[in-house]
Amino acid sequence: MMRRTFLWASTNPWLSRRLPERRFVRRAVRKFMPGETLEHALGEADRLGGEGVPTLITMLGENVETVEETRGTVAEYTRVMELAEEMGLDVEVSIKPTHLGLDQGADVACDNVSELAAQARGRGTLWIDMEGSEYTEATLSLFRAVRSRHENVGLCLQSYLRRAAEDLESLIELGPRIRLVKGAYSEPPDLAFPTKSDVDANYLALARRLMDHLADGGDGFLGLGTHDPAMIGPLSEYAAAAGLDGGRFEIEMLYGIGRRDQRRLVRNGTPLRVLISYGDAWFAWYMRRLAERPANVWFVARSMFR
Repeated sequence: MMRRTFLWASTNPWLSRRLPERRFVRRAVRKFMPGETLEHALGEADRLGGEGVPTLITMLGENVETVEETRGTVAEYTRVMELAEEMGLDVEVSIKPTHLGLDQGADVACDNVSELAAQARGRGTLWIDMEGSEYTEATLSLFRAVRSRHENVGLCLQSYLRRAAEDLESLIELGPRIRLVKGAYSEPPDLAFPTKSDVDANYLALARRLMDHLADGGDGFLGLGTHDPAMIGPLSEYAAAAGLDGGRFEIEMLYGIGRRDQRRLVRNGTPLRVLISYGDAWFAWYMRRLAERPANVWFVARSMFR
């Protein structure tokens, strides 16, 4: 029920206007993002880089309304990559298709994402995030179109979707770079597994399928986007047994979550990359983070009474 409440809140226009004005909410958000500016994000990327942890940066925002806005997004991500390179940072970029024009047309999004993929060449992977299920097919088509021009593009797959296994099989011969997550949107049970145990089982199965492909000499890469020890432990062992190094496998965790676990992974030599978000369009994203990890609600509650 708590998860459904936060997912509902993430799409409520009134809450999205009012709650960000509350000081305790803004204070609580700092647990998950270092600040709203790119300088904040790169500052933390620099600090983490000094600890041997590479990063992934995303600017928060989705469902822009005009083509002109998409060009602003392209310009900002270009600035991310250029400044990160000037600072000597190992930074990759993750984008949302509706932030780059998917609502304005497949051609608009494809041109914008292709431009960023070209900018990212030699700087790592350009990751295409997955949004709600209404965009799944269009996002897969976008990935295939950009992937035909640029090998350095990756795609997020969500294990709570019933179609995820079929989607992975349709992509695997491309040698895909896949970030596997559980999923953070509200979906009907005919499209998404309603129980955590089924989502977890599918996550493990999808990860092992791609790891087996890589171990057999197939091309590709797997990023495990999770903080769940029940996923990280067994799958890290599976990757090690399959001989997968940091060039083909890594754990990807969110900034501010599981910091003790992040330090332990680094000590153990497990490949790790931390996702840092920035920007002022954080409300919907923040509600989805709370829906993923309701235990963080206690952090918000403590912030209210400081």
